[in-house]
Amino acid sequence: KTMFFKVFTVAVLVAFAWAEPPPSYHPPPSYNPPPSYNPPPSYKAPAPSGHPKYDFNYAVKDDPSGNDFGHQESRDGYNTQGNYYVLLPDGRLQRVSYTVNGDAGYVAQVEYEGKAQYPA
Repeated sequence: KTMFFKVFTVAVLVAFAWAEPPPSYHPPPSYNPPPSYNPPPSYKAPAPSGHPKYDFNYAVKDDPSGNDFGHQESRDGYNTQGNYYVLLPDGRLQRVSYTVNGDAGYVAQVEYEGKAQYPA
């Protein structure tokens, strides 16, 4: 009986020696503080010089897609005038002429050319 106890004890000790060690819990990794960013350099826009003056126009006519529109505008100081047009889905051409004088607001005149068509 003592021999069995000795063999059993040695076997248990060998089993413990070959067993995996218990997991070791390390402290959580330390994090560096987030990087600090400097604000971007400020941009100082130059003050407008003189009064604004420009003139532009564009037009698009694409038969495969049916797109037909354009725009023209000119400005001299506080006075702006222009017009634009667009081919509407119902076949009419919408033309808008407008003026803007200072703070008086946008004054538009809208006209339609052609007759609306609604194919069945």
